[in-house]
Order: sequence, then C-alpha cells, then structure tokens
Amino acid sequence: MSLSSDLLGQTTGWIEQNQGLLIQYGVNIVAALLVLIIGLFAASLISRGVGRVMVKRRVDQTIVDFISGLLKYLLIIVVVIAALSRVGVQTASVIAILGAAGLAVGLALKNSLSNFASGILLIMFRPFKNGDYVEAGGSSGTVTHIKIFSTILTMPDNKEVTLPNSSVMGGKIINYSKNPTRRIDLVIGVSYDADLRQTRDILQRVIDAESRILPEPAPLIAVNALGDSSVNFIVRPWVNRADHFSVHNQLLEEIKIALDAANIGIPYPQMDVHLHKEQ
Repeated sequence: MSLSSDLLGQTTGWIEQNQGLLIQYGVNIVAALLVLIIGLFAASLISRGVGRVMVKRRVDQTIVDFISGLLKYLLIIVVVIAALSRVGVQTASVIAILGAAGLAVGLALKNSLSNFASGILLIMFRPFKNGDYVEAGGSSGTVTHIKIFSTILTMPDNKEVTLPNSSVMGGKIINYSKNPTRRIDLVIGVSYDADLRQTRDILQRVIDAESRILPEPAPLIAVNALGDSSVNFIVRPWVNRADHFSVHNQLLEEIKIALDAANIGIPYPQMDVHLHKEQ
C-alpha cells in the first residue's frame, strides 16, 4: 500500500508541477484535430464549389473532374501540414522529409507518376472528351471520366473499363465521335459467274433507297479485288455519326435480300480437291 501511495503521490505531484504544460499540449492537440477536421471538410467543399463554378461556365466535364480532384489533394496536404504545425512539429523538417520520401516513393511508384503525367497530357491535348466513343488502350467504349491516374470507359454492353492513363497515351487512340460524319466500309463478295454490271446496279439501288445516306461525299461502289472464291465489291457510303451502326446493319440485310432476288450468289471460301488414280 505504501508503494502505491508513493507512486500516486509522485504522479499527482508531477501533474501539479507540469499542469500548465499539459494544458498547453492539450489545447494544441485539440486545435490540431479541429484544424484537421475542418480543413478536410473545407477541402472537399472548396473542390466541389470550384467544380460547380466550372460547370456553370460550361467548362468540359473532363477538365472539371481533373481540376477538382487535383485541387482537393493539394488542399489536404496543406491542411495536414497546418495541423502538424499546430502541435509544435517543425514543418520545415516535415517538408524536407516529405520531399525525400516523395523522391523515394516516386521511384517506387514510377508507373503511377507516369499515369499522372499522362492524365495531364490528356487534359492539355484533348484527344477526346466525356461522351466520345473511342478505341484506346486495347478497349472500345464511351468515355465517362478522365481522372488523375485513369480513364474510365463504358462499353456497348454496359461494362465499365478502367484504363491506366499511360496505356491510353502510349498507344493508338481512335476517336469515332470527333467528326459529325462517318464512312461505312462494306466488302461484298459475289460469285465469279455473276454479272458484274448487274451486281453494281443492284448495290446502287440499295444505296439510293436508304434515305440516311448522305449525298456528299458520293457513295463509292467498285470492284476491289478478285479473291480466291469471289469477286469483291467495296461499298462506301457516308452517313451522320449517329446513324453509322444502324445503317451499316440495314445495308447488309438489304444487299443480301437484293442479291438473292437476282440469283446472284455470295460464295463462301471453298477448295477444289482433285484426286488422281494411279494405274
């Protein structure tokens, strides 16, 4: 009991001697927590506010998402440094440590930094924007978000694909939505026995009957190749971008029906085998 009483007395005495210091540290810790909580809330609020202002000014959604995300992370770093400063940590030393740690992390996360740099290039050069249908990074789909490290596509079957920005910038980008019109490319193979002029007239009638095909540039119908099993015609009409897939599919159906009605065969690949009997 005497040992416990002595320890309690020493603890009480130490608290009484350092009461001012404890109060000061307590106030600083509480203040740092308040700075951290309020700062994080303010960072989120400011980034969202900046995003709303840019949306009202009709800034492209791609730039809105990128700037808002970047601003939020920068504000969070400032808030954390301010909170550490409030509890007496030397922020100059912290910044130096962060710099050294940042270099080490940068070497370890060079792929992420590459994605970050590629995200900036995507924003600067704007090869596509939200809502464009593109082929990039080995995938095709509609661009829904361009983030700091990744680009998100929604595929035609409604699957969501997340692509690293470095793979997007490091490869070929095909933007199917950039121009208001698109060309349909069809290859129609007919039998070698078919009348080529009659076939051409049938293809022309099918093209003329489709009202969504644009008169300019004029559709191209021509023999393109003498294949192994067929004479190949190319059919290349122009349509508005929104009509591309529907007209493409409709033309294939109408051409098949028209050629069947004229008894013009569409051959499939075949091979003639000749057997020789030895005497």
